Amino acid sequence: MHELKQLAKQILKESKNLPFSVYSSYKEQNIFSVPIVNPTLICVLDGCKELGGDRQKSCSTGEFIFLSNSPKIDMRNIPGDSEYFALLIEFECNDFDRLTPVRNKEEKYFTGDIDSTLELALHQFMEWSSSVPFDLWHIRRQEILQTLLYLGYQEVASFFELTSVSRKLYKIISENPAADLRVDMLASKLSMSESTLRRKLNSEGTSIKVIIDDIRLGLGLHLLQTTFEPVGRISERCGYKSQSRFSDKFKKSFGITPIELRKTRVNV
Repeated sequence: MHELKQLAKQILKESKNLPFSVYSSYKEQNIFSVPIVNPTLICVLDGCKELGGDRQKSCSTGEFIFLSNSPKIDMRNIPGDSEYFALLIEFECNDFDRLTPVRNKEEKYFTGDIDSTLELALHQFMEWSSSVPFDLWHIRRQEILQTLLYLGYQEVASFFELTSVSRKLYKIISENPAADLRVDMLASKLSMSESTLRRKLNSEGTSIKVIIDDIRLGLGLHLLQTTFEPVGRISERCGYKSQSRFSDKFKKSFGITPIELRKTRVNV
């Protein structure tokens, strides 16, 4: 895992526009109810990740966890000898086009070892994606999915909800989280009335407000984990008019303030 970790650090220094992210911390992080907007592969290269809930799962150095795009899940990131370091690859809807859908939504995630085959695929993914245009990134993401299938993880084919109205709304709002999108505008984009949109979302157990909060706060969490931008600037990018409003909602959702989370990423 050391080689993958060093490669990720090297590429991050050379380019910021990449199809993967790195989350690292020098202190333990406890984050509650993290929204997973898109299916995400998390490869732990140093330290340990624990998932909360009734069936707590631990994922240590050299292991991965693949999260579906439906749960909100508690996470605990625990540094190893030096730090917690994880590689994250977020997948999009069309990445799953070549997979035969498997209807099994009971499991919200699966875990496994980063064996030599997957390690090679990840290595090639990072090296290749740092030098090719955005329009080609999906090719390597699809290769990662096919590699997981080859290794026997058939669950990956069931990990994207394609048809729900809430998924479509997530995609629309995610394109510009800070925009002030009115309900009538969102309904129009989906070619339905406001009442129909609200009714369909209610039947799926969510609402426009919940979706907007998930997207904005999820973006804020991501930016706090991957950048050192001022918290005020992050709150603006997430569509909040004041830093205090952003911090209050962040604390209420995740159980930690933006400033407290940022301190875990500083080696002192």
